[in-house]
Amino acid sequence: MEEHLVDWSRAQFALTALYHWLFVPLTLGLGFIVAIMETIYVKTGSEFWKKTTKFWMGLFAINFAIGVATGIIMEFEFGTNWANYSWFVGDIFGAPLAIEGILAFFMESTFFAVMFFGWNKVGKKFHLLSTWLVAIGSNLSALWILVANGWMQYPVGMRFNPDTVRNEMLDFWQVLLSPVAVSKFLHTIGSGFVMASLFVVGVSAWYLLKNRDIKFAKNSMLVGATFGLVTSLFLVLSGDEAAHQMAHKQPVKLAAMEGLYEGEHGAGLVVFGVLNPNKTVANDEHEFLFDIEVPYILSILGYHELNAYVPGLKDLVYGNKEQGIMSVEEKMAKGKIAIASLEAYKEAKKAEDAQKAHNARVLLEENMPYFGYGHIKAPEDVVPPVETTFYAFHIMVYLGGWFLTLFALVLFLLTKKDILEYRLVLWAALWSIPLGYIAGEAGWIVAEVGRQPWAIQDLMPVGIAATHISSTSVMISFALFAVLFTTLLIAEIKIMTTQIKIGPEGGH
Repeated sequence: MEEHLVDWSRAQFALTALYHWLFVPLTLGLGFIVAIMETIYVKTGSEFWKKTTKFWMGLFAINFAIGVATGIIMEFEFGTNWANYSWFVGDIFGAPLAIEGILAFFMESTFFAVMFFGWNKVGKKFHLLSTWLVAIGSNLSALWILVANGWMQYPVGMRFNPDTVRNEMLDFWQVLLSPVAVSKFLHTIGSGFVMASLFVVGVSAWYLLKNRDIKFAKNSMLVGATFGLVTSLFLVLSGDEAAHQMAHKQPVKLAAMEGLYEGEHGAGLVVFGVLNPNKTVANDEHEFLFDIEVPYILSILGYHELNAYVPGLKDLVYGNKEQGIMSVEEKMAKGKIAIASLEAYKEAKKAEDAQKAHNARVLLEENMPYFGYGHIKAPEDVVPPVETTFYAFHIMVYLGGWFLTLFALVLFLLTKKDILEYRLVLWAALWSIPLGYIAGEAGWIVAEVGRQPWAIQDLMPVGIAATHISSTSVMISFALFAVLFTTLLIAEIKIMTTQIKIGPEGGH
């Protein structure tokens, strides 16, 4: 397939996904923060908490509406830009997306109407239930989408049907409860919770810096920082589990995240490093121009053993017999056998030769786990962009550590000191809002760039997944989407900032 077309198709999907993730995380976390605030209102009967809930609910609604638009476009792109992918895995990939639309999105959109418009039309308890169901529904939507994404990272619970040339689901529960899918879901929603907490704390800090709505700002900040501290700790735990799963299911990605070319026992974690831009898997140059490493931590994270062997990119590309690691070249040979066996099966079926068809199918099934490698041109092609993956991962980790520190500091100052006297902390909280989005986007870059060249791990490279359409069409749609999404983002920021300037007393 034309390389230019594949690159533009990837760029368009990346654009949509990156913009989509500017809207989604606030929805995931702010829904629960609003539900907590409304629960306090229902418990206390305080009009102050009702006003506080309504203010944050208004910001939630603005973000929710715009986030839906980018999500729908992204799902349509699977059909328009990735038709080969959709054909190959539609029976599996389509199921969680259908459930997301029918169950989760229906639930959140239905109760959203009650939550937003039903203050004087339904009872307090039913309204509170509706708010909680919107928050839960938003996260259930994320669950099904992340199950689909997790399956792409680690395909399980299916079999390949050579008659239809499609993968078919065998075990729905295996797909849903895949350790990679569960880990990805927990870590992703944890990220959304932290980003929403940063938003609430940062906006509240703005009010304190302006010396207005002090009671509202301090109480909102208390709820946001508490929720943020708890979810930051959860994010650390889910990140540990994600690293463990990655070591076993996607070791190439883990090696790229750490710039690890040479495998080693008791591998250390690079706390800070500058990669050597001339380093490749094929040469013997040193990986780093400069690095600071903590011994043994990568082995502990990946395998929960102090002296465990962590394979490097060279092991994973060229093989390591001592560690039982197969080379990419061997996998490519098996992949070519699988592709040839599929063609032989089709020919035998057409000729009505049952024995040949049976033999070809047996050979296909033996080599099917390496099917995608049959399309790889050179062993080194399975190495993802190391610099992008490495730096994105470390930016995400650095910022995550800062957020945890910030929430703890804000809670301490709110409960033990007068936070109004610590303007530097308030400014730090305000400017941490965009840092939260940078961390979230960096996490997705690690997840998606780190698994290249695969659309489906080991089964389908991205170049094979794309639709055979004109690259000009993709370029035009890319430009249109870039303008549309940027306009939506500017509109959201303008509407949100206007609403924040009006404040909790405005319109109530």
